Amino acid sequence: MKPHRIILIRHGECHANTDESKFATEPDYTIELTEKGVAQAREAGQKLRELVDEESMYFYVSPFWRTRSTFENIARSFPRNQFEYSEEPRLREQEWGYLRTYAELQQLKKERRDYGIFYYRFPGGEAGTDVYDRINDLLGSLHRDFLREDYPQNCVLITHSLAIRLFVMRWFHLTVEEFEQMRSPKNGQLVILQLNDDTGDYELVTPLEKDGTAVRRSRPIRLL
Repeated sequence: MKPHRIILIRHGECHANTDESKFATEPDYTIELTEKGVAQAREAGQKLRELVDEESMYFYVSPFWRTRSTFENIARSFPRNQFEYSEEPRLREQEWGYLRTYAELQQLKKERRDYGIFYYRFPGGEAGTDVYDRINDLLGSLHRDFLREDYPQNCVLITHSLAIRLFVMRWFHLTVEEFEQMRSPKNGQLVILQLNDDTGDYELVTPLEKDGTAVRRSRPIRLL
């Protein structure tokens, strides 16, 4: 069954969002939410509750600690029998390589901005193209999950900024140039794709901003 909505949620603010030197001292996957990030996650749970009301949900959660904590705080807004969930490693953050000093990281990020986010590969890590391939593979799994007659009414993915932008790019067949202009969603933001019952298409009803304009697309879901 096609879910009514596909909802992408960026994790709440984490300590590396406020202090990038954390990337030099802590493994990326262990970086946790700040107090503000916890509040953002709980607010996201409230917004999700207002959106879905008593409809069922299936959560796919990146295994990084900040996304798991975001999920745990979102889940506080719902009774346990309203949702299913699983960890989904393909939703993890882009791998930036080994631990780096703050100065090294800033230089690499400058190189990435100059070269282009989609194609730039971090030494010892991933390029945006690798994350795109992960998302592409994940979509195949989602389409198969959607074939279940008892699939929940909402599909919720708790993940990271780049993964959200690449999901939107892949789903709506945006160009690399359109992706490069797309702004990051805010911490705790919900990005909603909603099924249009008349057309059978999913529409981006909370679009990501792009150089002062909005990316708005729709396309039919193609079950594999």
